[in-house]
Amino acid sequence: MRVSIFILALTIPTLACSQSATPSTGHDKHQKTSDPHASGVDTRGDHAMGFSHNKSTHHFRLLPNGGAIEVTANNPNDNVTRDEIRTHLSHIVQMFMNGNFQVPMFIHDTVPPGVPVMKSKRASITYVLEPMPTGGRVRITTTDTEALKAIHQFLTFQIDDHRTGDPHPAGSSS
Repeated sequence: MRVSIFILALTIPTLACSQSATPSTGHDKHQKTSDPHASGVDTRGDHAMGFSHNKSTHHFRLLPNGGAIEVTANNPNDNVTRDEIRTHLSHIVQMFMNGNFQVPMFIHDTVPPGVPVMKSKRASITYVLEPMPTGGRVRITTTDTEALKAIHQFLTFQIDDHRTGDPHPAGSSS
């Protein structure tokens, strides 16, 4: 089983799921933890993303027409991590457009809320990679109300499971 998980981690391009342990980023919750699930999310995330969550900050934004997954290198001069983030996010865009959510399922060891609807409504959801100076953003948009609710469920789950502390409206979690 260990070998197959390791191989899976190497073959799955990524879902950037990392946060900074730097207090100034507002991610105080994302420090070393004794919670086995949280530790597993961090470890699997590092493998799936191809870069360390300790070198990057991740935010999940809920927006009126969808949301965003933002990942940036903590060190503005760390071009290696910046490029790894952009590569990872470009893979995520392609995978999500094809209805492939294996990366978040691998990282979280479960099917995140919203994924079944996002798969079935993939034709009504757009995913666009937007480079940022120290990383990138996957912008997720839709005009479909059912898809929008699923996107918000998915992003709220990410906020909670990755302990980012990003805001989300009351009642938006699943």
